[in-house]
This record gives sequence, C-alpha cells and structure tokens, in this order.
Amino acid sequence: MNLDQALKTYIEESRELLQEIEDGLLRVEQEADTADTVNAIFRAAHTIKGSAGLFGLDYLVAFTHGVESVLDRVRDGSLGIDAELVALMLECRDHISALVEHAAEGAMTATPELDAGGQTLTTRLNVYLGKQPPATTPAAPEAVEARVEASGGGRVGCDCWHISLRFGRESLRNGMDPLSFLRYLATLGDIVSIETLTDALPAAADMDPEQCYLGYEIKFRSDADKATIEGVFEFALEDSQIHILPPRGRVADYLDMIKALPEDDLRLGEILCRVGSLTEHELQEALGAQAAGAQAEQGEATEPAPIGDILVGAGMVQPELVDAALDKQKQTREHRAQESRVVRVDADKLDRLINLVGELVIAGASTNLIAQRAGMADLLEATSTLSRLVEEVRDSALTLRMVQIGATFSRFQRVVRDVSRELGKEIQLVITGAETELDKTVVEKIGDPLMHLVRNSMDHGIEAPDARVARGKPAQGTLRLNAYHDSGSIVIEVGDDGGGLNRQRILDKAIERGIVQAGQNLSDQEICQLIFEPGFSTAAAVTNLSGRGVGMDVVRKNIEALRGTIEIDSVEGQGTTIRIRLPLTLAIIDGFLVGIGGSSFVIPLEAVAECVELSEADRAASRDRHYLNLRGEVLPFLRLREVFDVDGLPPRRENVVVVQYGKQRAGLVVDELMGEFQTVIKPLGRLFGHIRGIGGSTILGSGEVALILDVPSLVQRTSEREGRALAPPHALSVQ
Repeated sequence: MNLDQALKTYIEESRELLQEIEDGLLRVEQEADTADTVNAIFRAAHTIKGSAGLFGLDYLVAFTHGVESVLDRVRDGSLGIDAELVALMLECRDHISALVEHAAEGAMTATPELDAGGQTLTTRLNVYLGKQPPATTPAAPEAVEARVEASGGGRVGCDCWHISLRFGRESLRNGMDPLSFLRYLATLGDIVSIETLTDALPAAADMDPEQCYLGYEIKFRSDADKATIEGVFEFALEDSQIHILPPRGRVADYLDMIKALPEDDLRLGEILCRVGSLTEHELQEALGAQAAGAQAEQGEATEPAPIGDILVGAGMVQPELVDAALDKQKQTREHRAQESRVVRVDADKLDRLINLVGELVIAGASTNLIAQRAGMADLLEATSTLSRLVEEVRDSALTLRMVQIGATFSRFQRVVRDVSRELGKEIQLVITGAETELDKTVVEKIGDPLMHLVRNSMDHGIEAPDARVARGKPAQGTLRLNAYHDSGSIVIEVGDDGGGLNRQRILDKAIERGIVQAGQNLSDQEICQLIFEPGFSTAAAVTNLSGRGVGMDVVRKNIEALRGTIEIDSVEGQGTTIRIRLPLTLAIIDGFLVGIGGSSFVIPLEAVAECVELSEADRAASRDRHYLNLRGEVLPFLRLREVFDVDGLPPRRENVVVVQYGKQRAGLVVDELMGEFQTVIKPLGRLFGHIRGIGGSTILGSGEVALILDVPSLVQRTSEREGRALAPPHALSVQ
C-alpha cells in the first residue's frame, strides 16, 4: 500500500471513529454508568491522534492531544462529565473532523482559520485541565540530598512510579555517585519517598569503602514516561539492577493504549514497547535471558520460556499488561482473518459494475429473443441458463450496494440535541428499524429531505415543555425515526407526539394564498398535503429553522425524484407521522411487461398483485363506470390505452393488471400480458420529466424502448377521477 492509499484509508477510518465519538458523547448524557462509553470515546480519539502522527499531521496531533487529556481526566474520575463538557467535546469533535477533511486534501499544515478555531477550543479545554492540582515544583538538589540522607524508609500508598534500584558493586569505583542519579531524577518530578535497602550490606570488617552495597525503593510522582525515567540511569544500566513499574493510573492508561493500538502484526514485546510500559533496553535484556535459558546444562536446545513470563518474573512489567498484550495479539489475528474476507471497494467502481450488469441484462434479453425466433431447442436451453445466471449476477451486484439506514438515522442524534437546546424544548429521539437495508444511492439522497422533516417536527410539531404539561403530556417530547420494508418498497417514518396539523389553519392559509378556492370541498388528507405546496407556511414568525416555506416543497420534489411518495397521518393534539415510501433500488428491477397497441410498458413486479381477464360484462359496464367487481371488492381501474392516447381499437380480449401501492389497489387495463422482464431503469430526459404516470424507461431485447409505469401516480389518478378515496386517509399519496 503506497502513502496515498494509506492516507486515504486513515481518512476513512477517522471519519468512522469521529462518528463513534459523536454517538458516544450523545449517549453519555443518558447513561448512569458512563465508564465504558468514555473509554470508547477516549480510544477513538487516541487512535485518530496516533495514526495522524504516522503521516506527519502535527496540527491534528496537537489539538487531539488536548481533547485526549480532558477525556483522560474524565476516565480517572477526577473530572465529572456534564452537559457543558459534552457540548465542548462535540465542538472539539467537529473541529477534528474539519482537520481530518483538511488532511484529506493533502495539506500538511493547518489554515489560519483552523488554527484560530483550534486555539479557542484549546483555551476552553485548558480550563478543565487547569483544575488539576498544580504540578509539584522539582525539589532543589540540596533538599533531595537531605531527604535521601534522612530517609528512614516506609512505603507511601500513592499512585506513583515505583523504582527499584540495585546499584552495581563497582559503581563507586567506576566514578558514579548514586546520589547524583537521584538529584537528576528529582528534576523530572517529585520523589515522594525513598526506602534505603541494606540487605546486601556485609559486616563492618568485610566492607570495601570503594564498593556500593546500598539499594533504594523509590516512590516517584511524574508525568514523564518510562523511557525518560530509565534514561536518568543510562550510565548505570550495564552493571545495575533497575526496575521501573508504572503507577496504578498509568497501568490503566497502558491497558487502554494496548486496546487502542491499530491491528498491526506485532510481537508481545513490541506491543509493550509501543505503549511505553517496556523500554527497548528491558526488552533486549529479557530476550537475552530467554536465549540463555533455552540452552540445557549439556548444551541441548530446549523450548524457550515465554517472553511474557520472563518480563513478569524480572519485575519489568505487571502481569495484567502482558495479558492485555496477548489479548491484543489474539484480536489482531482474528481481525486479520476477518479482514481477509472483506475488501473496500471504491463507490465509483461499484456503480460502474452495476451499469455493466445492466447492459448485460439488456444483451441477455436480446440473445433470448433471437433464440426464440430461431426456434432452436439447444439454443433456447442455453439462453435460459444464461438468463438465470445473469439474474443471479444482477441480484448479487445489487446486494453490494445495499446498506443499512442506521448510519443516516444516527446523524440526527446530534441534530435533535442541538436544535432542541436552541428551541428550549426537551426532545428525545427514538430510532427503530436501523438495520433496514436499501440502495446506497437512495441513502445518500434521502438525508436532506429527512433533515427538513426532522427540523420541521421539532420546530412546528413538538410543543414547548410548559404547553405540553398544560395539555397533560410529558414535558419531554418524542421524535421517532422508523424504517421497514413493505411490498417491495422501503418505508421511512418521521413521527412526533406534538400538536398535530391544524387543518383549519392550513386551509385558511391556502385560501389566502390562492392555492385553493374558498368553498372548495377537500378531504382532511388533501388539506394536510397542502403543506407541500411551494412557499406554503403557517409559521407565525420566521426562525433559523423554518417559517419561510422553502423546505417542504423541496422535500416532495426530492422524494419524487427518487420515484417515491409521501403520506401524512396526523391527529390534532396527538402528533403527526410523515411516511416516505421509496423503491429499494434505482438501478435494476423485476418488471412485468404489458402491451398496448404497438407499444410496450413495464409495471414494477412488486406492485403487481394479480392479473384477471376483463369479462364481456365488465367491458359493457365500463362504458358507464370505471370500476369492476373483483370478488366482492370494488376495484377502480384505468384504461392505459386512454391514459397514453394509444391509437387503434382495443382487442376483443383485454386484461386487468391489479396493482397495489401501500394499502391502495387499482386495475390497469392492457391489451396483452407479456410476462416478467428484467428491467434496467433508464432515466427520462427533462423534456419528459413532467409526464404523469411514467417513472422511467428501459430497453427491450429487440432494441425498442419501453416506458416504466409510475404505479403510485396511476393509483392516485383513479382516486381523483372517482372523487373518492381508495383507502383510509393515511394511505393517500402526494404527487
């Protein structure tokens, strides 16, 4: 992997980690036990910072380090987390996101604007860091010397580094003064206590004044890392025994850092060195001991002792750190095994694959048609097998583009939190159906319409806390996002338990604006759907969120561009649910081919309920009415020959294709039923975009163009013509 690819991977992973940070920060306010969530946020920030250092993104490292420091204080319990701190952390998350996007452009330095924004946030972060007890000023050498000389031992139960020193016997003869090392150590922090060890001290008669017999057990408070502390004793490492164990809090840090390490193939010693719990000198010493121990007394090779046992036995690291490193190795192996089955694919390449599969479907249909005309049994069998395989390839390719809608829903956690605070309302977001899958292209295009609907529900739908209490409702309002599959479509619902739509107010405003005529008879649903008219708004005042009437009509246009519809279910005083119904995919569908005169049309197969023949009695009666009796059910129908003004007389035998959209049913009268057809959807040009009842086009095997019928539009047309609803009000579609 070259540098550009590695950076691109880092950017993608950072975006995912930033989403994890945002989700965690939004959860932490609602959780009683926040330890796991805070640890997860810390690990995500630490991973972003650590990986940024690999690419020389110092500006990203510097800012994220401050965020990490505050989170560290939250983790160790020295700083409580509240709404104000969560708000600051969310702002910091947004700034890190801006820095990541800046890095995605290849910039190695931050812009002045980013620097200024980061400095402002860092100043606010320092307020929280400034609440720490001030660092102890390093003691003067004379004070250290007095403490060393006066030390009578005694361990102090504090969270400090523990340094065990056993100077070599020849230290004094080699010109080294043990006290000088302790003076230098004091410049890095505070020596809390020293216990002088005299267990190696011989009888007075046997003492050599040029040899060192003393050892020290030191409690040392410092922010320095292990390698820096070990560096104090650099000149005594060869002939002395020096063991440095981190404080309890630092052990917890090491454990978290081990968990946050990238899934690299590292050995146990390398993992411990990477996080700083083991120094390179200690590792080499342990490896030497391992190699020496592998030789038996007679010189025969034996199985070497595990390096972890050697490190623990020598007092170089704690057992829990070795266990954590071994767990990390196991996770890495499992991750790599899983990673070998997962490949990241560029979205453009995936789109190209779908286009090629679409062309393959068209070519397969052409081959099948030629085989039918040739009448060769062997060729027909071969093309039948080819068609089956092409269909499987098509389904597999479309599955690659299916993604869960949960990621889109999760974006609104932050929106609901920020907007509710801005409005002074208490609103909780309830998400269901997050695992529902739909086409990636649909997911990308549904975000903005959903944003309009969510903001509208919070601004217009959910009342202020005092108003809700006065109406006997909980002070906290509820906003619901739900998704599910229904009849080959995906349904997305945005609901609230607010005041509902005031139909009389909507009607009065529509009459005032000339959208409808005074005295015009409209159903409740037709009145509700006036909110989607351009420029329509009932807001008493314009706010930053709504009131200008430029949102809801855009929502409808965007949904219709996706071949979808919008339905409204509202009860005044109880709430509103806006239901968006969309196709699962915008590329290739199963269709049902029908003929009218010399033209061919495709009906989406998921909308087809059944096909029946139009009897002579129904044909005769249809001169006076446009509905028939289908097993006791009144079924309105449309003659597509009349709808699309197809020339010629209908055949003696006509058929009715019963279609269903949501809870609505209607019949489409056609001349000929031509069977199922794999349909590659081709968009119509702008010139034909206004034609009602047509949702696109496709190319048949013969090379002819067939139009794809827009079933929701045709079903609603039957309702409008009969002047009566086909289903309960909440199932009415907007077109």
